[in-house]
Amino acid sequence: MNPTLEELRQTEAFIRPVIPETPAYRWPLLEADFTGELWLKHENHTPVGAFKIRGGLVYLDELRRQHPKLPGVIAASTGNHGQSIAYAARKHGVRAVIVVPHGNNPEKNRAMRSLGAELMEHGREFQEALEFSWEVAAREGLHPVPSFHPWLVRGVATYGLELFRQVPDLDVVFVPIGLGSGFCGLAAAREALGVGAKLIGVVSSHAPAYARSFRQRRLLTQSSATVVAEGVACSTPHPEALEWILQHAHDVIEVSDEESLAAMRELLEATHNLAEGAGALAYAAFHKQRAALAEAKVACVMSGGNVSLGVLARALAC
Repeated sequence: MNPTLEELRQTEAFIRPVIPETPAYRWPLLEADFTGELWLKHENHTPVGAFKIRGGLVYLDELRRQHPKLPGVIAASTGNHGQSIAYAARKHGVRAVIVVPHGNNPEKNRAMRSLGAELMEHGREFQEALEFSWEVAAREGLHPVPSFHPWLVRGVATYGLELFRQVPDLDVVFVPIGLGSGFCGLAAAREALGVGAKLIGVVSSHAPAYARSFRQRRLLTQSSATVVAEGVACSTPHPEALEWILQHAHDVIEVSDEESLAAMRELLEATHNLAEGAGALAYAAFHKQRAALAEAKVACVMSGGNVSLGVLARALAC
């Protein structure tokens, strides 16, 4: 899973007709009392509001090359991965089934359906939905699209190419970790370009499997209880993603639901950009460490703008 710089540039050229380069901005209100530079990489500006679409487009393209008569695909998701697969499947005229846990973000459910996905509800959390999707795949002859795969990572890595081109000489990048494609894509771009920025992963403290696995240097399963950052509600790390995180992460930080809500509100007030709970994690983690980052050139990946109205109301009430 070490794509070359030429492979990443070819992938960037492939997705560019669908996804314009997303901006990286400095926002003065966010930099108040911060003596360094703070940049937001706005992956919330993609057609589905998250970097996942980059991987979905690449995965479906590769899959159709290998299986021209593909009957359909199925994936488990809490929303953003599902939207990316639905978007790419519709582009190829392929059936897409998405399994979501019960009580999933209703706005994300509607978004996936609007892209042509057939939704199924199963389980209390992502892992249960994932395992059920494998059963349905075997029963109905559908291709199970994983949430982590080298094709997905190669597509997602294009946002890293953009960021490191837009903001040279970054010292630190904060990036949310769900199942790991966002972090690993950023790490792949950093390695291909040979830049030296420290990468800090961010998880919900109510879904801390990756953070605890990072600290213990081994895979640990931990149940997920976040009600704000469902986009990173992972209970079982992917072994290959964890290997990359152990190798390339400077640290993995936990952010509580309350800290995520506060970050959502601050981002909305300062930038007029709407972040979902998972999309605000990187900025929330920076906020916790800003005193230690004086004079540093920092970027936060803002991916995920698909917040439910209920969670948004909680954020505005903070």
